[in-house]
Amino acid sequence: MQRYFLEGKVPANKIVTITGDDAKHIAKVMRQTAGDQIIVVMEKTAFLAEIRSTEFDVEAELKTALEAASEMPKRVTIACGLPKGDKLELITQKSTELGMHALLPFAADRSIVKWDSSKNDKKIARLQKIAKEAAEQSHRTHIPEIHSVHTFNQLIEAAKSHDAVVVAYEEEARSSAPTRFADILKSLYDKDSILLVFGPEGGISENEVSRLKEAGALFTSLGPRILRAETAPLYALSALSYEYE
Repeated sequence: MQRYFLEGKVPANKIVTITGDDAKHIAKVMRQTAGDQIIVVMEKTAFLAEIRSTEFDVEAELKTALEAASEMPKRVTIACGLPKGDKLELITQKSTELGMHALLPFAADRSIVKWDSSKNDKKIARLQKIAKEAAEQSHRTHIPEIHSVHTFNQLIEAAKSHDAVVVAYEEEARSSAPTRFADILKSLYDKDSILLVFGPEGGISENEVSRLKEAGALFTSLGPRILRAETAPLYALSALSYEYE
C-alpha cells in the first residue's frame, strides 16, 4: 500500500489534504479514487487512511494508527566527505532504506568535488526528495534530514551534539591490531545518537584525523577490504541494523 508523508499536526477531525506531486501520484499514476486506502504518516505515526475525494487535491480521512517498528533504535547521522558524481544521491537513497536518521555532507580536504553554493538549495531539495521517496518505499515513519554541506570546522561542532562519534578509517584496516567495528558497536548500547564519519574517495587526511581524535572520536576498521566511498556507509548501517535490530 502506498505511503505518503504530511507535515503538521494530526487534525482533530482526522481529515487531511494531500497536494502537489503526491496528489498527482495518487490520482494519475495509481488511479485511486474515493473509497481506496492509502497510508499517511504524520508526527512519526503511520495511519491507515481512506480517500474521500481526488477531484482537485486528494482529501483523505485518517482511520487507524498502525503499529510500526521500522525505525532503527539509534539515531544515526551519516557524515560523508563530498564524493564524485552522483554518489551522494546513491548514499542518500540507500542509507535512508537502511535506517539513516540524517545525512551531513562535508567538504573534506581530499574531496575532489567543489560544492557550488549558488546551487545549494536546489541540490539539497533534490536529495531531500530522494530521501522522502526512499522513506516511503521502505515504510519508514521518519524522513532523514539532509543538511547543507558543512565545512570541517562545522562538522567538528556538529559532533558535539551526538552521544558518540565513530570514524571509518582505512589505516585501521592496515593496522596489525585493528579496532573491529563489531567491538565498537557493542560499546555503544547506552548511546542514543551516533555520528558516523566517512571520507571521500581519497580518504580522511592526517589533519582531519588529528582534529577528530581531539574531538573524542572513535576510530574503526570496516574489515580487511578497502570499501568505496559510497559503499562504506551502507556497510556500516547494515552492521548497525544487525547489532541493534
